[in-house]
Amino acid sequence: MATYIVRRLIAAVIVILLVTLATFFMMRLIPGDPLQLFMSGTLNINSLAPDKLAALRHEFGLDKPVMLQYLTWLGNIFRGDLGTSLYYQVPVGHLIAQRYPVTLHLGVLALVISTTLGLLIGLVAALKRGKWMDTLATSLAYLGQAVPVFWLGILLIYIFNLTLHWLPTSGYTSPFVNFGQSTRQLIMPVICLSITTLSSTARQMRSSMLEVIRQDYIRTAWSKGISERNIVMTHALKNSLIPVITLIGLFVPWIFGGSVFVETIFAIPGIGRLLVESIIGKDYIVVQSITLIIAIIVIFTNLIVDISYSWIDPRIRFN
Repeated sequence: MATYIVRRLIAAVIVILLVTLATFFMMRLIPGDPLQLFMSGTLNINSLAPDKLAALRHEFGLDKPVMLQYLTWLGNIFRGDLGTSLYYQVPVGHLIAQRYPVTLHLGVLALVISTTLGLLIGLVAALKRGKWMDTLATSLAYLGQAVPVFWLGILLIYIFNLTLHWLPTSGYTSPFVNFGQSTRQLIMPVICLSITTLSSTARQMRSSMLEVIRQDYIRTAWSKGISERNIVMTHALKNSLIPVITLIGLFVPWIFGGSVFVETIFAIPGIGRLLVESIIGKDYIVVQSITLIIAIIVIFTNLIVDISYSWIDPRIRFN
């Protein structure tokens, strides 16, 4: 196992370097000058003077060769310096420290709710196969996967805000400042963010459980008179989790990388919304840093998922 983890970590470093390299050069292929975009937004015509722009390019290192800019940025990362935002004129680490707890709060809630409910619904649907509970759960799971997130968000706003006046449509409040207001603001975003994961988890759990309960050792347990509760919890559930965990692992980077649709619809100041704003404004440093963080999340999530296989099923070994 130790050898396998070391190999994966070495491969992870290579992948991260390739991701940073691709992101760095792709951002520079987008037409437009980020400094001109920023300066034109300040409504100060004098700031667009060539000498002003030249001074700013020198300040941010944009007058250097592209490859040298990349190596400089990469070297600063190893020293813990993510650089300074071209648009916000503040350190990128400060921006991420402000935005990421918001995305993390929203993502953790969505992941816990979608995983818990998805496993429970899928389990019940498998045990009640062919009955009305199975039909209802399967139908809702298909509907949850098919519904567009942005459409669901608009529908929830129309129902719970414009019609019933129960929930606010936008904003974010820390639970440490006002827990009640924070909960009310997050109900609709969490529903939108968790619906796809919940539906997929429920479908996968149902399929996996149905496959497991057809195995010979499950039939043997039934023939011995073991209770249904013990058979499900002790024998069937654990062995049916491997494909479900793989699926959940695929959704973790999407949830914790920031949902652009959800954060935009509900005006949540998270990392996904910051990424989109930075791409539009050609804020190179912010885009590169957020992409780096998301790449690290994806790689280490996959590593944790792989390691968890051997814990769930001791027959699985990595060399």
